[in-house]
Amino acid sequence: MNNVDVFDRISTLYNSFTKSEKRLADYILKERDQIMFMSITELAEKSKVGESGIFRFCKNLGLKGYQEFKISVAQSINSEENDTTRNIDTEILLNDSLEVLAGKVKQTNISALDQTYNLLDYEDLDKAVEKIITADRIRFFGIGSSLITAMEGQNKFLRVTNKAEVIIDSHFQVMTAAQMNEKEVAIIISYSGQTKDSIEVARMAKESGAFVIAITRFSKSPMTAYADVTLLCGANEGPLQGGSLSAKISQLYLLDVLYFEYFKKTFEVSKENKEKTARAVADKLV
Repeated sequence: MNNVDVFDRISTLYNSFTKSEKRLADYILKERDQIMFMSITELAEKSKVGESGIFRFCKNLGLKGYQEFKISVAQSINSEENDTTRNIDTEILLNDSLEVLAGKVKQTNISALDQTYNLLDYEDLDKAVEKIITADRIRFFGIGSSLITAMEGQNKFLRVTNKAEVIIDSHFQVMTAAQMNEKEVAIIISYSGQTKDSIEVARMAKESGAFVIAITRFSKSPMTAYADVTLLCGANEGPLQGGSLSAKISQLYLLDVLYFEYFKKTFEVSKENKEKTARAVADKLV
């Protein structure tokens, strides 16, 4: 993984935190500019979380302790100050002009891509691509707006291989997952990782022996418990923003990375298949 912004890391792990850890995370995200000047005692007093709890929180972020956490905070803030996309308020207001609104939407999507890029784990990506290459079948799964992303994944891979398949009905999805085997790959897309149907598909696919790739926002969720590889998207989506474009762009970006690496490693066959599929739909154009 790249040098991950510590605030992105907190957001990624947020739904796995305890109640007190979420209180601490909320305070840190709100008062980020002040944290690097606070002692652990000061932070404990202001956040109403004990010093031992703060230390455990730092360890959960993959850091050695509070001092390393403060250094990470300083580095992340410095990165934000040098990143113009983070300095623009992306909250859309009722009195925003069309020009301002368009700019905020653009910056939200750019920021989501930047965060996703920073969360890339190249070892996991390479492992996922190798499994896709050797698989007999690649099955894409998703519910609601994530299903649209899953369909786009199949559309992309179907141009270069006949192994790609997407199941639309949620009942058919779990039935299909129950009959998968160790020669198949399940790519399951869920922003929260907490959608009941997606969790059940992941569980069934895993128990059937399939290799499970989860594309989600949070590294720890009920769905990722069954994943062999978890690919994280960096978009932040509120409870009233289901299916937001920034979340979908982040997911599509990850699918693009998988696709192009697959294409590169199977170049001759993929190039030939792409030419075949292009000719097959040529007559559909006016």
